[in-house]
Amino acid sequence: MDFQLPEELVALRKTVRDFCETEVKPFAREWDEKESFPAATVRKIGELGLLGMGVPEEYGGVGLSSLGIATVIEEIARYDGSLGLTVASHNGLCTNHIKWFASEELKAKWLPKLATGEAMGAWGLSEPASGSDAAGLLTTAVRKGDHWVLNGSKMWITQGTVGGVYVVLASTDKAKKQKGITAFVVEPGTPGFKTVPVKHKLGMRSSDTAELVFENCEVPDSNRIGQVDSGFIDTCKILDRGRITIGALAVGLGRGAIEEARAYALERQAFGHPIADFQAIRFMLADMQTEMDAARLLVQRAATLADEGKPFTREASMAKLFASEAASRACNKALQIHGGYGYTKEFPVERYLRDAKLCEIGEGTSEIQRIVISRELLK
Repeated sequence: MDFQLPEELVALRKTVRDFCETEVKPFAREWDEKESFPAATVRKIGELGLLGMGVPEEYGGVGLSSLGIATVIEEIARYDGSLGLTVASHNGLCTNHIKWFASEELKAKWLPKLATGEAMGAWGLSEPASGSDAAGLLTTAVRKGDHWVLNGSKMWITQGTVGGVYVVLASTDKAKKQKGITAFVVEPGTPGFKTVPVKHKLGMRSSDTAELVFENCEVPDSNRIGQVDSGFIDTCKILDRGRITIGALAVGLGRGAIEEARAYALERQAFGHPIADFQAIRFMLADMQTEMDAARLLVQRAATLADEGKPFTREASMAKLFASEAASRACNKALQIHGGYGYTKEFPVERYLRDAKLCEIGEGTSEIQRIVISRELLK
């Protein structure tokens, strides 16, 4: 259950669900096993307009609300967390950074391509030695006339090897720490820039992940996003909305686990009865459903506040924290309900459990969310 969505979002949700039933559900297991990025399916998602959900119509996008984007991400993640992560990160990170803070020239060049999926967007913040401590990044950008020279590396970058455009955060004044970070657009094929695939992940295995390496990589000043040294402030605003979509992603995974566990419990027989007849199973399902309904409402509250232009930093962190941890619990219980079969790849619940763990790490760990929530609470 969720609060009453506008009719257009109900219709959109059904469209996404029908698409996923035919284009995603039959193939998600194979994509996961082969660690294969589903490029053809992603192109079809682009044709539906779901890669330009937040892009204004004048740039070829849909101009969907945060609530609408969360609804779509949940629906995709119910069938495949990796694909949900691809759509969430493309819409929420690289695209939003360009949409909100780039020059008109950069917007006109990249937003139409991002909206259709002609160019997949990647966003480079995390590094091998800086994750939660994002302000401690070591990648540098040194001005050289009308160019900047980038050196360093980025880690865990979604769409890392398939990206058509990259937004990269680099230190432009080490003495200022987080107040000395600037964002740049880097294009594939730029001399001194290469990507290295990251394989053998626990989950989200068909989401493309890579390390980005910069060795005397020159980018023109016209590719700078926003003011010099303002990148970290902009990044915090982007992460707030990103936490809403990761919360929605977690809800989708948890919901998928519940639906699979319910179906299995009604079919599986033990002691002459469906295991759904036993109180132990019923209570697990009750706890799972209660937590995921609460998680969805937290996500929808944060999204609605964002759409209304009201402060939502605390609410976004609360949604992401609760939804991600509740999803992991739901997926774990779903596997338990499946018993030995849940421990095999024959059923999707083991994949949901592996995928859900990422939601407790990406866009700020659970520990970082608790810092944000408590800081906002004690202001």
